[in-house]
Amino acid sequence: MDYKKEEIKEYFNDYIEENKEYLEENKHWKDDLHHHAFNEDYYIIGTYQAKEWLGNKTIDVINFIQDYEQDNFGKVYTDLSDPEKIVNMYTYIIGEEIVADYLQKLKEVA
Repeated sequence: MDYKKEEIKEYFNDYIEENKEYLEENKHWKDDLHHHAFNEDYYIIGTYQAKEWLGNKTIDVINFIQDYEQDNFGKVYTDLSDPEKIVNMYTYIIGEEIVADYLQKLKEVA
């Protein structure tokens, strides 16, 4: 699913830029990059903002999260009645792909 993937990628690029100094100083930064970029802070805060962000894709995003969690954890853990949790879990999942692509590009350049 690519819903708002470019927006999430911009968020990640901003994170990299804002944390460049820390990343350069920490030799193991790649190991925890996804966690730091997508799990230490909320992407969207507030129910209204989350509903607006989801727009007419709410059901698609919920299905995407359910599939991901069933495949990876054997059950669904995200509270799918909370728009804020839906958005933040979705960005977490999409963030995995974005970080993997970023790290692969770094490998190719090195």
